[in-house]
Amino acid sequence: MASAVNHLFHLPESVEKMFFSTRHSQDNRESIGLCSIPVDILDAPKEYIFYFDVPGFSKSDIQVTVEDENTLVIRSNGKRKREDGEDEGCKYRRLERKASPKFLRKFRLPDNSNTCAINAKCEDGVLTITVEKLPPPPKAKTVEVTVS
Repeated sequence: MASAVNHLFHLPESVEKMFFSTRHSQDNRESIGLCSIPVDILDAPKEYIFYFDVPGFSKSDIQVTVEDENTLVIRSNGKRKREDGEDEGCKYRRLERKASPKFLRKFRLPDNSNTCAINAKCEDGVLTITVEKLPPPPKAKTVEVTVS
């Protein structure tokens, strides 16, 4: 069952590789730090829920869109604000926290996804995206017709 769900949301690796290599060839500085963040996808009865860990990002740093009618795209600009102590005669002695990398994830949504009803919230370092499911189509009625 899990592999079937994974297949529903799978985009070929070539799609993300194409994006990364295109960005890399256009401007090497923009591709540095570009990464793919891990995701958990919950298949609930009425919705699909995506969970991303995005520590250090605010909601204004993250963009969620739907492209080509059924491709969910999550990206960031990769900027994290760092306290600047240089102004007051201070300087950093150690910098271990890396700047937040740019990230990009794309997911092909299943046919029963309602792309008009997608909600996203970023709270406590977790981005949660909820995609409502469309109701199942009504079952076709079978009407018996007597042959005379």
